[in-house]
Amino acid sequence: MLVGLVSDTHGLVRPEIFAALAGVDLILHAGDVGGLAVLNELSAIAPVRAVFGNTDSPGEPGLEARLLVEIEGVSIHVSHGHEVGAPTPQKLLARYTADVIVYGHTHKPLIERFGPRLVVNPGAAGPRRFDLKSSVARLTVSQQQVEVEIVNLVPRSSNQ
Repeated sequence: MLVGLVSDTHGLVRPEIFAALAGVDLILHAGDVGGLAVLNELSAIAPVRAVFGNTDSPGEPGLEARLLVEIEGVSIHVSHGHEVGAPTPQKLLARYTADVIVYGHTHKPLIERFGPRLVVNPGAAGPRRFDLKSSVARLTVSQQQVEVEIVNLVPRSSNQ
């Protein structure tokens, strides 16, 4: 199964996200969504499950505090990460027991393996901040094995 990982859209769905997530079966959004319109637009690619981030309001339609999804025997935890303060892989691994932990908040893409466990931050897919490139991730789960890649959202013109 191919899963798109998205975070920190902050109300902006970049056109490049459609090619970056083409063919995914599910999108997991790790918060700071920026409104229901973002979820609706992403759902044109694949079904979307999302959590709220520190800039979203708890209780917003379509957003949960955290998600625990099982795909082909692999448990995947999704939260924004702000619930642990300044999120680090170590803090998240100490708090959650899932095989794969997906978070956002820092806007910095990250993939780190700790034994059989994996921590992923897909980066920020929305407006550029902190001089970081916009990105998402593609997570492949097959026969209880997990692979992930970061995909930079490269604008078609240099003025975006």
